[in-house]
Amino acid sequence: MTLNDLSNLNLNRDNSVVMPMLFVGHGSPMNAIEENEFVTGWRSQAATLPRPSAILCISAHWETRGTYVTAMAKPQTIHDFGGFPCELYQVQYPAPGNPGLANEVTKLITGTPVFPDEKWGLDHGTWSVIKHFYPEADIPVVQLSINYLMSPRHHYELAKELAILRSKGVLIVGSGNIVHNLRVLNWSNPNEGYDWAINANEKVKSLILKNDYTSLIDYTSLGNDVKMAIPTAEHFLPLLYILGLKKENEELSFFNDKAVYGSLTMTSVRVG
Repeated sequence: MTLNDLSNLNLNRDNSVVMPMLFVGHGSPMNAIEENEFVTGWRSQAATLPRPSAILCISAHWETRGTYVTAMAKPQTIHDFGGFPCELYQVQYPAPGNPGLANEVTKLITGTPVFPDEKWGLDHGTWSVIKHFYPEADIPVVQLSINYLMSPRHHYELAKELAILRSKGVLIVGSGNIVHNLRVLNWSNPNEGYDWAINANEKVKSLILKNDYTSLIDYTSLGNDVKMAIPTAEHFLPLLYILGLKKENEELSFFNDKAVYGSLTMTSVRVG
């Protein structure tokens, strides 16, 4: 794949500018309509980002058998949750898609077949966050699915094939949560975390700072606290995409670093 192959994307042609990347702890869908410290943190990050030509999001909420990329011009806003106030279901985020970008993603990734998708759209792992970054909904957004048949190692390696997009103005976002165990949420303590949740979150952060991605890929071997924190893979895997794309000496920082409801952390990562 050459730079000339990306000419149909209408992306930023200044190859000296490499877009930052984000792993965003998205938490509750209610963050889409609430004013809170996490929303403030998202807006603060958005204010310091170069304006992207498009956004590629890997959301925990699009798991598929096989790998897919949204290829429609006008993706729908998906309300993929239940039991929330009516106001939340009325939210629409009418960002355009980018079929050209979707097509190039299918070409860039050679480690597994990637198929264009015309049915999905933008799930809440994407729009509940991105709407605070770009409330005008004027940046094209494309989603890449999480193939649940692939190992964490495969996801990490697959991400590296997307690196060229960063120099073409594409903001790559992973949306999930480092600690995400909804089975044991503590509704009476919204601003605190269980000891095991905090311990697991700190262990993951420490390994990130040490660039020990091998241990993070093999997260099921990191002890009982991490097993409790990551009972299923889907909210953790988007982090591996961002780490897989990180350059060796690239700057990294954390934001929204807080545990909520006992067993959920909003900890987010910026690279670049």
